Amino acid sequence: MATTTSTSPHPSAEEGPKASNMRSLSRALEVFAELQRAERPQRLSDLARNCGMSLPTTLRILRVLQDFGMVSQTDKSYRIGPAVLPAARSFLENDPLVVAARPILQQVASQTGLTASLYTRLGFERILVARVDGEVPLRYDLPLGKRLPLTVGAAGKILLASSSDDELQQVVAAAVAGGHEEPGLTAAALRSRLPEPGAEYAYSADERATGVLSVAVAVPSRPGRRPSESISLTSPVEAANEETLRAGVPELRRAAGRLSELLEGSVY
Repeated sequence: MATTTSTSPHPSAEEGPKASNMRSLSRALEVFAELQRAERPQRLSDLARNCGMSLPTTLRILRVLQDFGMVSQTDKSYRIGPAVLPAARSFLENDPLVVAARPILQQVASQTGLTASLYTRLGFERILVARVDGEVPLRYDLPLGKRLPLTVGAAGKILLASSSDDELQQVVAAAVAGGHEEPGLTAAALRSRLPEPGAEYAYSADERATGVLSVAVAVPSRPGRRPSESISLTSPVEAANEETLRAGVPELRRAAGRLSELLEGSVY
């Protein structure tokens, strides 16, 4: 008589705890990411609502993060804790992208007189990972590690130039949820802001910050992969104009190509 082997629809005793642990870790990282995005300390109720979790679950996660110094509490609000500083220092000192980019950005800033910045894409956002100031300081303080939308600013738009409609819809949803865009934004409207697929650069004026001009190029990636980093030149309007920014594109392209060569063979 033939026998058949069936697979139980229920996870084994070993798989159950592992899956539960991974869900707990995922939720903890989601809460931690929400605190990173916040411009100010967050109340428990706001964190729970923004993360789509119950108050008890959010509170348990915050207490665990507090135990590891990743989160600090003042009165009834929570913020990022001091334990992130050693992690940030380790990243800035050891990350291949940052280490390779520093001298390249210094050269670009020196030759153009403009502020040179490097961004990396993280999900539906971009993060400033390195910057060298130009001759004229910018009007605003943009600290390293700042999460920014992909939907505005040359450095974000160049990374979306070849995106599909489905991806743009996801980007729009994330930008709206993060408060970076109005709820009425559509994927088609976002597409109209972007450079054409295959364009050498993206340009922006008065987009993320008033009175600021920027131009950016994507850092070439491995064949078959889309770029996830971009280099930009930025200036206040009183120190440059559109023609000045566009004149810096060849230097940006050389810098991006050099950075790509230095990163060849690394995880990037």
